[in-house]
Amino acid sequence: QVQLVESGGGLVQAGGSLRLSCAASGRTFSSYGMGWFRQAPGKEREFVAAISRSGGTTYYADSVKGRFTISRDNAKNTVYLQMNSLKPEDTAVYYCAADLKTTRLWVATEYDYWGQGTQVTVSS
Repeated sequence: QVQLVESGGGLVQAGGSLRLSCAASGRTFSSYGMGWFRQAPGKEREFVAAISRSGGTTYYADSVKGRFTISRDNAKNTVYLQMNSLKPEDTAVYYCAADLKTTRLWVATEYDYWGQGTQVTVSS
C-alpha cells in the first residue's frame, strides 16, 4: 500500500508556472507507475500526464503537451509535475495516482491509489 500527498498548488496568473509534487510513503515507490489527473468544477476527472516505473516513458494529454513535464525521483519517493505557460483552463484540483500493475497509465480507473488533491487556480 502507498499513501500519496500532493503539494505545490496555488494561484498564478496566466502564463505563469507552478511545480506540483507528490510524495509517496513506503519503500517500493519505484514499483509504481505514477500519474497526474485533474478535475475542474462540473467536469469529469481527466488525464494530465503519467510516467513509467523507471521514468523512461512519459505520457501527456494533448492539452498540456509542450507545456507540462512529468518527472520522478525514486530516491526521494516523489513525482513532479512542472507546469509552464499556464492557462485559465488549467484551473482544477490536481490529483496524483499510483498503481503497481497497469501499463495503461493514462486511464484513471486503472489506478488503485490516489492523493487528496491540490488546487491550481490560473487567473486571466
